[in-house]
Amino acid sequence: MIISAEPLIYGLIFVAVLVLVEGLYLTVFGRSISLNSRVNRRLEMLEKGKGREQVLEQLRKEMSQHMKSQKIPVYALLADKAQKANIAFTPTQLIMVMVVLGTIAYVCLTQATSAGLGVRLAVSVAMGVGGVYVWINGKAKKRLGMIEEQLPDAVELMVRSLRVGHPFSSAINIVAKEVPDPLGSEMGVIADESAYGRDVGESLKAMAERMDMQDLRFLAVAVTIQQQSGGNLAEILDGLAKVIRSRFKLFRRVKAITAEAKWSGMFLSVFPLLALVAINVLSPEYYNEVKETVYFIPACLVVAAFLVVNIFVMKALVNIKV
Repeated sequence: MIISAEPLIYGLIFVAVLVLVEGLYLTVFGRSISLNSRVNRRLEMLEKGKGREQVLEQLRKEMSQHMKSQKIPVYALLADKAQKANIAFTPTQLIMVMVVLGTIAYVCLTQATSAGLGVRLAVSVAMGVGGVYVWINGKAKKRLGMIEEQLPDAVELMVRSLRVGHPFSSAINIVAKEVPDPLGSEMGVIADESAYGRDVGESLKAMAERMDMQDLRFLAVAVTIQQQSGGNLAEILDGLAKVIRSRFKLFRRVKAITAEAKWSGMFLSVFPLLALVAINVLSPEYYNEVKETVYFIPACLVVAAFLVVNIFVMKALVNIKV
């Protein structure tokens, strides 16, 4: 019995595609683009001699460029995730990256597998587009998660700044200097926009809508209400920080409680596919007696439909909103 190594080769090529796109991203924009950098990207750009207005223009362009390109057929799948991930690549550059990665995947498949031309073309296109999508989706999840984690500390820093007498615009500027990315650069853009005359509440609301994050909407609403009706903003933000932190803790607790159920659902969804692949690899003639019958194709379609429904049902059962 001969076990084919082609599925493993496909997986290794896909992993190589993900590594290549991350390496290319860091090569073009440097380590400051990484979310693990202690100094936020805005400050690093200012330290390199760029003017404040130039830095603001570049960051605002990066924040809005992806949603403006939603009409591009393939790119429409990536636009929302790319905006939340704040990918510095332009839409044109991302499409070029897909083409380059697809070409590299095609060359690797040609050299390492014996698949037909149609299969190689289809798989290479899927790897080029899918690799970029998986990479952007991972970046978006990581970035939004870090912002949620940084936000309570940032709001508490604003509270301390307000209590010692700083105006709110100065409090935001302090956050922009003290907090690392991703929230540091976002607050830096708001501080710069405020310096050039834009309303702070409006800037916060725009950031909340761009990120689609409820806690940021709470912050924007609190600041807007205080600007319109007055009140002790420090006390309002202090209560908001406590609510955000409690909500974050509750979310983590729910995530821990549902972790077992999520892994069980993932296993139950993936296991039939793995079993099917294993059967075809270990015993290719296993279905020979039944695959020529009239019921084989309808039965396969029914099983496939049940597998798809199972994925959505399992996801719905463990998707608890906090």
